[in-house]
Amino acid sequence: MKIYCASDHAGFELKGKLLLYIKELGFEVIDQGAHTYEADDDYPDYIAMAAADVSSDPDSARGIVLGGSGQGEAMVANRFPWVRAAVYYGGATDIVTLSREHNDANVLSLGARFISDEEAREAVRLFLTTEFTAEERHVRRIKKIEQN
Repeated sequence: MKIYCASDHAGFELKGKLLLYIKELGFEVIDQGAHTYEADDDYPDYIAMAAADVSSDPDSARGIVLGGSGQGEAMVANRFPWVRAAVYYGGATDIVTLSREHNDANVLSLGARFISDEEAREAVRLFLTTEFTAEERHVRRIKKIEQN
């Protein structure tokens, strides 16, 4: 499975650490930028590239995007067809697990200013290793999301 990663300046440092971790987990990682730290860059420029790649292969690709809060990044990603981005910015990781099991989330948006490196690694691990349950009720609901 290919994992597309992207961040702006706020998530730049954490993204670098996560790229290595994702490779250690055995996944192929594609870094969509930013490739250098630019304090005035704009997250939509990078997040859109990762989301477009996930959108073109939603069943076999996933994305991990980072920004200050993760909220704007998720908003950008969710504008692409077949992308279902979930936000995690600390606290209980149940939300990450449920976003995979119930919503078949294929993008994880991390709020880099609110989580530690350890929290980010655990969220990424859960996101990449938790399977969608494919229960009829969840499939039905996802189909309704895609119709809108």
